[in-house]
This record gives sequence, structure tokens and C-alpha cells, in this order.
Amino acid sequence: MTRIDAKFAELTAAGKKAFVAYVMAGDPDYDTSLEVIKGLPGAGVDIIELGMPFTDPMADGPTIQLAGQRALEGGQTLEKTLAMATEFRKADNTTPIVMMGYYNPIYNRGVDKFLADAKTAGIDGLIVVDLPPEEDDELCIPAQKAGLNFIRLATPTTDDQRLPKVLQNTSGFVYYVSITGITGAAAARAADVAPEVARIKAKTDLPVIVGFGIRSPETSREIAGVADGAVVGSAIVGKLADGATVPEVLEFVRGLAEGAHSA
Repeated sequence: MTRIDAKFAELTAAGKKAFVAYVMAGDPDYDTSLEVIKGLPGAGVDIIELGMPFTDPMADGPTIQLAGQRALEGGQTLEKTLAMATEFRKADNTTPIVMMGYYNPIYNRGVDKFLADAKTAGIDGLIVVDLPPEEDDELCIPAQKAGLNFIRLATPTTDDQRLPKVLQNTSGFVYYVSITGITGAAAARAADVAPEVARIKAKTDLPVIVGFGIRSPETSREIAGVADGAVVGSAIVGKLADGATVPEVLEFVRGLAEGAHSA
């Protein structure tokens, strides 16, 4: 059982929905980013998604793209992102960390080395958005053998024919993308999300967490109300981009988490 599995078991027993927060590692700089990450569990975050900055993202909207650029310009590397997780684990051995990003940095490091280093750093799962199920032998299967969850995205365009393939080797949870498009674009609507979550849950026992287009405690509550939890990324990253202090960012996160937990 991974920390992710344990966290969902704990939430289910408490009758609570999950709140997942995404932050870009190294944005706006290493020390500030680490301070935010360390403060997330105290602000009510159940699972941390740690973005791996990459030069050529595909699914990220402007907010997260710019965060990745700031991080890279500040010297953030995959090595430093793993070091952040290691540092976080010194004080917190229970909050799950999912690394989210693209395959190129992992490929460059070497899959076996990356998985061994990720495991040592206390990483629990991976979301690698540009590796489809057809490439499972590349990273998904080795990751699961190494004891890491491999979390897949399902989208509004994942039809009934495609869905079984997407779910085939997924573990930890399913990340449902609430909108068609990039992060931080349109607003998520519970009425649209609810039937899609039900469709996915009919095919898997895994929790279904919904992200993209969630910016307020109200939307966080509405979306968590029709799923197993909510993910917020761009709205949090945007606060850092606007120059908010770490306490201000964490206070904003606390409101989002309370929204999901009140669902």
C-alpha cells in the first residue's frame, strides 16, 4: 500500500473528500517553493502534486507555463526537485507526493535511475501527461514494479472505447480533466463533471479526482461533491506569480481545502 492508498483509506473512513494541491517545484525560487510545500499539509492539503519544470509543456496553460519558465531560469532541475521531496520528508512521512510533468527529463536521467531516486526521495506516484497507455512498458510498468503509483488522466474526450485502455494500468487514483483544453482556462462545472465521474467509477474502483478550472472554495466544494476530491493548480501558482507571500498563499490554499472537505 502506497501513501496515496493509505490517504484515501483514511479519508474514506472519515467520510471526507480529498483536496490535492499542485505547485511548480522551484517557483518562484527554490527556498520559497520548499517553504510553500512544507506548509501545504498544515493548510489542509491531502496530496501534493509537485510539478517538474520542463521547457516544452503541452497541456499547461500560461500560468503554469510561466511558472515552469521562472523555475528553470532560477536553476531548478530534476535533481533539485527530488532534493525538495527529500527535504520535505524529513518532517512529514505521511503526506503523499505525486510528481507531475513530462517524460523527457525522466528519459534523460534514465528510467531505472529516476525511479530509484524518486523512491529514495519519498515520491509516491507519477503523472506523466505525454506517455499514453500504448507506452506503458516505457515507464508505467517499471514505476509500479518500483512501488510507485502511475496516475493517468481521463478527459471529456476519453470515450467508452478508450476508457478501458486508460484505466488498464492506472493506480492510486484517476485524474479527471474537467474541461477540454489547457490548465487555467475555462471554469469547471459540477453538472458537466458528475456524469463523467460516474461513467469512470462504473469501470474502476479507484478514486476519481477532478482538476482544471477550479479557482475558488465554492467550486472546490461543488466539484468534490460529485467526485472523490478536487485538484487546484493554476489558481495557487497564480498567487505566487502575483507576488503573494507564503502565508498568503497558504491561507488561500486553506480556503480551497476547506471547500473540498465540506463537500
